Amino acid sequence: MSSTSVDTSASTTASTGPSDAAGVVRAAAQRAAAASAALRVAPDAQVSEALSAAAERVAGAARAVLAANAEDVAAAQAGGMSAGLLDRLRLDPARLESAAQQLREIAALPAQPRMAFVRDLPGDGVHGGEVWERRVPVGVIGATYEARPAVTLDVAGQVLRARSAAVLRTGSAALRTSAVLVDEVLTPALAVAGLPDGAVELVRQPGHDAAEALVAQPDLVPLVIVRGSGETTRHLSRLGAAAGTRVLAHADGGGVMYADVAADLDRFRSLLRAGVDRLGVCNRLNLLLVHAARWEELSQVAVEVLGEAGVEALLPPHEHELGHEWALDSGREARVTVAPVAGPVEATALAAAETSGIAATVVTEDADTAATFLGAWGGTGGFWNTTTRLLDGYKLLGVPETGISVDSVPGPRGPVTGGDLVLRQFVVLPAGTHGSDAVKDSLLS
Repeated sequence: MSSTSVDTSASTTASTGPSDAAGVVRAAAQRAAAASAALRVAPDAQVSEALSAAAERVAGAARAVLAANAEDVAAAQAGGMSAGLLDRLRLDPARLESAAQQLREIAALPAQPRMAFVRDLPGDGVHGGEVWERRVPVGVIGATYEARPAVTLDVAGQVLRARSAAVLRTGSAALRTSAVLVDEVLTPALAVAGLPDGAVELVRQPGHDAAEALVAQPDLVPLVIVRGSGETTRHLSRLGAAAGTRVLAHADGGGVMYADVAADLDRFRSLLRAGVDRLGVCNRLNLLLVHAARWEELSQVAVEVLGEAGVEALLPPHEHELGHEWALDSGREARVTVAPVAGPVEATALAAAETSGIAATVVTEDADTAATFLGAWGGTGGFWNTTTRLLDGYKLLGVPETGISVDSVPGPRGPVTGGDLVLRQFVVLPAGTHGSDAVKDSLLS
């Protein structure tokens, strides 16, 4: 590991090219790959020990972390970073303690079975036996994420819980803070548990070239988590796909609410307020669809309730696409698009065509309508009389998430946690032969 000192000056960024970034990332990935062998066979208790030790080290490292964060924030302010992004970058004692608590919770998660019986194969010793399914580590998992330094602890914890090594790349604005978190919290905690320090590698290189290099090395980093939104995330996903890297990402969000003809007015008001409690998040209310039979009434209620929250309801005619994601529109986040529809089937079709499909909720007192809406909706999360803000690892699953995947292919979807970051392996063992129980015990431990 290199020292905590990180040069994020403009001159360093300017002198750094793609080949330099690729070399830095590859070296980090090689160190992580070397460490992954120990993690692969590590008992769950040993991983939990490392995570618990990291949580306990946060308080002792707080002064150094907050000092580095103050430097990051000052540099970002001087560079013109927006208030919303500065808020994500800034740490305080409460946020640090929250990050430590997340590590404690990840450490306390019950160990998932590493191997499960599938079926008996009939036949003799050559063709017969027992079929088992194992959950095996990926090996090395990469993660590139926005300038939110606490995510360094969160993602590292999830990857370690999955018994893989992590190669982390954060937004340049958070690099000083993240370096201190790795050097003062994570690396010493790994040592306490007897795990190699290469199990968590931080790419100490500013600029987007490092992110591009991370998704382009599938031989060492076959899986990369891309946190963030917008075109940068889409670009990294395309690069990863071209290189053969599996990328878990969602570039776009934007929750949808359909207010049915049988919507309860008070419930509708409450869900509007809940949907815009935070405007910079992916699962907020972004598109409101209203049954045409109640358009005049409910659209005006939306104007009133959203206006009280400081949010503008945009009624037809629209000059923008219906699914335009306001959370990504800097300076215009406080907006919700509102449009009429004929019913629940049209609402789901419109939401599927115009949005990322991250989450949609139906507001209705009619169970048949709710069933129609949810049955027709193929998005990541479907809700009835609840807010799309529930599409979150903590809220849905009670555990932190590494991010949210809105993929429409088999694999982790929705909030992705450490339990999702594993591979499936089939093992066939002899039935009733000497030594098979010892093999099972070894593989199950």
